[in-house]
Formats: sequence, C-alpha cells, structure tokens
Amino acid sequence: MTIDEDLSKLIDNLPFFIQENLKNHLKRDKLIEIVLDLGRRPEARFTTGPEYLSQKILSWQDLDFTIKRISDFSDQNRAGIERTLHRVSCIRNRQFLINGLTCRVGRAIFGTISIIRDLLELEKSILILGKPGIGKTTIIREIARIVSDEMEKRVIIIDTSNEIAGESDVPHLGIGRARRMQVSKTEFQHQIMIEAVENHMPEVIIIDEIGTELEALAARTIAEKGVQLIGTTHGDCLENLIKNPSLSDLIGGIQYVTLSDDEAKRRGTQKSILERKAYPAFQIVIEINAQNSWTIHENIKNSIDLFLRNNYSIAQIRQLLRTKKTKIKYKKFQTNSLLASKTSKNRKISMTLYNNNWTILNQQIQKSSTDLKNKKLLIYTYSLSTNLIKEAVEKLGLKLILTKKIKKANIIIGLKKCLKQNLKLKKLAKQKNIPIYIVSRSSVYQITKLFQSLMCYRS
Repeated sequence: MTIDEDLSKLIDNLPFFIQENLKNHLKRDKLIEIVLDLGRRPEARFTTGPEYLSQKILSWQDLDFTIKRISDFSDQNRAGIERTLHRVSCIRNRQFLINGLTCRVGRAIFGTISIIRDLLELEKSILILGKPGIGKTTIIREIARIVSDEMEKRVIIIDTSNEIAGESDVPHLGIGRARRMQVSKTEFQHQIMIEAVENHMPEVIIIDEIGTELEALAARTIAEKGVQLIGTTHGDCLENLIKNPSLSDLIGGIQYVTLSDDEAKRRGTQKSILERKAYPAFQIVIEINAQNSWTIHENIKNSIDLFLRNNYSIAQIRQLLRTKKTKIKYKKFQTNSLLASKTSKNRKISMTLYNNNWTILNQQIQKSSTDLKNKKLLIYTYSLSTNLIKEAVEKLGLKLILTKKIKKANIIIGLKKCLKQNLKLKKLAKQKNIPIYIVSRSSVYQITKLFQSLMCYRS
C-alpha cells in the first residue's frame, strides 16, 4: 500500500514558526489536520491525538499569510492548493472576516480497496456509509483509479468540493484516467449528475457525499438509466439510512402499509407495518466501521426486507489483517425493528426499549419487576401501534419491556373500544390479577398521559 500525500506543499503555505515544527515532526506521517484559530496556539491533530505546535498565539497577520498563498474560498468556505488533494476550510466572524482555518491533509492511498476488489468486478452500484473523516473520499478516489485504469471503463466523477481530484483544473493523478466534472455550487450537484449521463456517456458515475433529497432522486434516475453508481453518504450503519427521510430513497424508500386483520394475525404484527417502497438505487451497501474493518450488505434489497420483517439482518464483515490477507465472516445483526415474525425459530419473547433503543433480551424477565421508574415493567399492548408506545416512552425517558405473552405481563394497555369486545382477554387478566389500563384514542398524547399517571401512582 503506497501513499501519495505532497505534505510539503501544505506545510510551505503555513507561517514559518509552524513550518519549522512540522517539517521534522516525528508523527508527520500520522497528521490529519492543522487548526489555526485567531488568539490561540496552532494545533496539529494526529491519528494518535492533538498536539500544540508552538507557544506563540496566532495573529491576523499569521492567518493572512496562509490565506494569500492558497486559492480563493468558494461559497462553501473551502479552498485548495494547486495539484494537491489538501483542503483548507475557513471560519468567519459576523463581518465575514476569516478568524480560523482548518487545513485538512489529503492523501491518495493506493491499494486501500483490495478488501472489496471482487465487489467492483460484479459491476453493481455501491453505496459507502461512514462517519465524517473516516476515509470515504480516499476510498472512492482509489475506486475511480481502479475502475478507469485497470477495468478500462468510462468513469465520470462528480466532484462537488474538489476533494476527490484536487483544486486544480488538471485533476490529481490519484483518480487515474477517470474524468472529473466540477460543481460550481452545492445546490447544483443533482443537475450535474444528470448532465454527466446525458452528455458524456459514462459507464460508471462516482458521487461523493450524497446529502439531499434531490441528489437521492438524481441517483435513482441514473440507476434506472443503466449506469453503475458508486457513491458515499454520511451514516454510521444501514439503520441510519433507513431512518433518514431524505436519503432512504437510495435503498428503495420506506412506507407504512396497513394489513388486513387476518394477515396481521398470521404475521403476528400490528396492522400498520413498514415495508420497502421500491427497488433500491444501490445493490451493495458498505459500512466503514474502522479503517480495516468493513461491514458489507451484498444484497441490500434482502437486507432491508429482513430488517423490516424479521428483526435481524445478515451481513458480511471483512477485515484487512496485517499480513495483507482479508478475513471474511458472516454475522447476524439484531435490528431496532419491532416487526418480529411469529414463525421465526429464534424469536425471543420480549423486547427492551430504553432511550429509543430496541434490543432482544437473552433471558426471560422475572414477573416481579413492577417499578416503572427503576425496574423493567412488562407491558402487553392490545390494538395499539408499537411506534406510538415508542414515541411516548422516548419523550418520558422510561425503561420498559413489551411482551407478546399475556401471562408474563405486569399490566395490559389497549384501546377502550377494542378491549370492551375481548371478553376472553379480560377474563384471563382477572385470573392472573393483571391490571388493564385503557386509552380512548390511539395517540401519543393519550399514552404519554397514561405513563405519567402510572409514574405518579407508583412513586
């Protein structure tokens, strides 16, 4: 794995007293960014942690020294250095004067995608998920080089912030033979994406940081025209993408579907459930958990369906070992979906909800847990959506358990009109001495009020 960083070109644009400290620094190869703020000491951030570069306080003249040696700042407050991948971002005061700079080190790392080389050869659209700063841009830059040079495909890069191919009109060598289309303003990115397909006949389009609903719609349009897409977006895991309303269209979109009584009974779910709306624009999703550990959903359509229906998803974890070998294993992930199937052999009896996190319990909960504030309360819900319960509990910050076994429950909560008709349930509750609480309407307000009254009663 070789690295092309041109770090000296960035250091040469910094004030002299900072240059002296960085040129011979022991951790120079691990440098991530340099922070220059007015009235503070200059700070370098390494992979191992931050470190001050000098005892001297930065002045207006020091900031001006760097600003005059780089390109003009765009409307996104970003600038670059000619023929490099380095990025300089600025912070402005109320008078629009620059009082802070963040100098981000850009590196072209060759060999970083050996872990997913086989996925590129499948010629499927790939979406890469990861936190800011984890290396998504570095990954798609290397993908652009591999696909254009070694696979000899026509590749167009939509380079919104000039991070992939550098600030210059002549793109950086790190993208190989791929062509780059620059975007004048961020809000025009979706238009440039469509223009690239219509004017330049690409086989592959690479997009960095898909972030708006219009860009997601443009990505879907491109996918339907038979062009392979490779894109990145911010997110920790697949669940973040599902919950993001502006980006969920990338994986097919999510919609509420109302089932018939018989179908809901057969599935063992509420009548109102979540389902995938359409075919995903991307076929493969890669989660960048760490630099050498990636989670891969090889069939995103199946992963989404499993997530929404069966309360788990199966994904592949790939790790790049120090010996440069790739370790691959499959793992069954528990999800936050409430739609567990009755027919699943591994179905657990109860689910815990605490601060909006649903997890499967490994052990059965003892029936003596009755304190709503401090202990777990087992609740059986009848004719109430679990999503409403979830919202109410999130507002109050409670800790409770939903169970599908009436005999295991401490209390029963349901709609008044439905509970009146269910004599069998009322008889069973009377035998087991389980109190029944009713709400007149299926609303978050009603359920919240009920929980608040329970808290007062038990305190």
